[in-house]
Amino acid sequence: MVAKFFRALGDPTRLRLLEFLLAGEHTVSECIAHVGLSQGRVSVHLACLADCGYVAARREGRFAHYRVVDPRVADLIVLARSLAADNCAALAACERIAPRT
Repeated sequence: MVAKFFRALGDPTRLRLLEFLLAGEHTVSECIAHVGLSQGRVSVHLACLADCGYVAARREGRFAHYRVVDPRVADLIVLARSLAADNCAALAACERIAPRT
């Protein structure tokens, strides 16, 4: 389960969406504008985050408003960024995890 937990965070788009939603609730349209992907791709990423329990959607007519469910997500992202910064050289040199193209 822990590996699956981190897999959900391992996608750069999902991580950007989570960071965007930490500031507050946003519509799908705002999320699309933020990440610059199609509505379909953003909806798939938001559905994954919702299925995994990171975000929740609130319906208002035709619109869905997404928000982070657990405030500990912010702590997790801050800690991850700090750890990544402290290990930047090792992460950059790691050849076992292929860079995204």
